[in-house]
Formats: sequence, structure tokens, C-alpha cells
Amino acid sequence: MALLMYTALMIDARSPSTPADRHVADAEPNHWADRHLPLAVRPYARLMRLERPVGWWLLLIPCWWGLCLGQIADGGGPPSPWFAALFLAGAVIMRGAGCTFNDIADRHFDGRVARTQMRPIPAGQVSLTAAFAFLLILCIAGLAILLQFNWFTVITGTASLLIVAVYPFMKRITYWPQAVLGLAFNWGALVGWTAVHGGLSIAPLLLYAGGVAWTLAYDTIYAHQDKDDDELIGLKSTAIRFGDASTYWIALFFAAALVLIDASIWYAGGSLLAHLGVAGAALHAGWQLARFDAANSTRCLELFRSNRIFGLIITLGLFLDSLVS
Repeated sequence: MALLMYTALMIDARSPSTPADRHVADAEPNHWADRHLPLAVRPYARLMRLERPVGWWLLLIPCWWGLCLGQIADGGGPPSPWFAALFLAGAVIMRGAGCTFNDIADRHFDGRVARTQMRPIPAGQVSLTAAFAFLLILCIAGLAILLQFNWFTVITGTASLLIVAVYPFMKRITYWPQAVLGLAFNWGALVGWTAVHGGLSIAPLLLYAGGVAWTLAYDTIYAHQDKDDDELIGLKSTAIRFGDASTYWIALFFAAALVLIDASIWYAGGSLLAHLGVAGAALHAGWQLARFDAANSTRCLELFRSNRIFGLIITLGLFLDSLVS
């Protein structure tokens, strides 16, 4: 990872207009990327959102869902540790690529939003040329990982790039950019399944649909942090669309996610353990809804980050089910 950053750094030798040790608003406090990486490298780590790891977790978890569910449907046994590790590396790299592309596309807006004005491009820490070069390097690294799978998985994974490419522009034309984010972030559910089966069926499609509904829930919570700034500069989100009714919509999205994910387990032949994982996630969703406060940005960020736990509860149920199937 450091090699990728140093390569991009060689392309951008200019001095940053804003010091690289300035803290980004929603970064995890005292994260290793902000404490231990050289100052010159930190802007590239921030382009990848390394100091905000929940994003790659939310990209990785559907991959592990699909991998475990595919193993259950294939007769059980532990999922491939090699595939699981590839998905981990791919999630970190491709989430970084997606964030870099998003920051390139949003460079004229981020400086006008309090939470995003210290991102590397609007803060003048990374030039546009260097950002494009870094994006290319990340995409090549991601392709190298994808090529370790069967060809159906390679084609399926590559198909997601179209959704990734259009997502940054959706907030300018629709109040539902979170739906497009869901289509992109949960593509791993399909890729994880195809890594085992080399094809698709109803179970992974239901799992994918459940993941999209889950993203609509957690990213609506997240979007409430920027609602006021977004309205001022003309951007759109589900947080703006739902307003005071957000709690009810978030509850609906969580319910849809849980029903669809549980249906995918049923179609794949899962047993009680997998269903118990979904039940545990339902309790976590209820906890989130009880604590949700649209006017409290700190609380919204806390709840958004907690969705890693929601997803891992389901992952644990699927993993244990695969072991005993």
C-alpha cells in the first residue's frame, strides 16, 4: 500500500497549500494512518479513506456473505481462506479507488461542505494529475486481485465499474444516490457467490437486493451529517428527501434488508445458525433506530460506523452455518 502512495507522490512533487497533518473531520481519532505514515504519504492514505476503515468493511462484508452463502449451497465446509483474503485486499484497494474517483468528481463541492473541506484535493494536498495517476495505480492493483478468480467472477466484478463510475454524479440529479451506492457497494455479494459456483442464481440475487436495502438504511443515516450543507449547494440525498420521516424510512430499509437476506439463506439451504445471524442483526438494527437522531451529527456517524457490527453478525451466522452444513 505504501508503494502505491509513494509512486503517486513521485508524480506530485509540489508543496501542499494545506499542511498534511491537518485532521479530516470524520476520521477515526488517532488512527495509525494519521499517526505513523510519513506526512507526504498521508494525503494519499486519506484519498483512500484508510483512516476511515468502516467504508472498506461495508464493501468487504457482502463479499464474505456471498462467499459463505455459496459454500452453504455447495454442501458446506469452511469458505476458502484464500478467497476471503483476496476479498479483503480487493475491498481496501477498490474502496480506495472509488473514493479517489469520488473526490475527483466532487472537488468543486467538497470545499464548500464543512465535513469534506479538508479532503486532500480541495485542501490542495494532492493535485488533480496525481489523483488521476493514483486512481490508475489502484485500479491496476484491483484488477490483479480480480484475475485470481474464475472468468465468470472476473466478468461479474468488472461489470460493477459502470455503477462505480456514475455514482459520484447521482447526488446532482436524484434524491436517491444512496440507492446507486447500494448497487455498487453490495456487488461483492454476487462476486463472492460466483467465486464458488462460477454462475448466479436466485439466492445471491436476493442477498444482493438485501444488501442494497441495508445500504439505503445506513447511508441515509450518514447523509444526515451533510443535509444542511447539501441543501445550500444544491446536492440531493435520501436524508433531504425523507426529512423528518427518515426514521420510518430507515426502519423500512432495515426490514427489507433482513427479509431479503433471510430469504437468500432459505433458497441456499441454510440452517438455523444462519437465520440466527439475521435475527441478531435485527436486534442491532432496532438498537440503531432507538438511538437515531437526525439532528445529531455525532450520533449519525456513530450509528453509521456501527453497521460494520450489523454486517459481521450476519457474516458470523453464515460462516458457522457453512462449517456445520
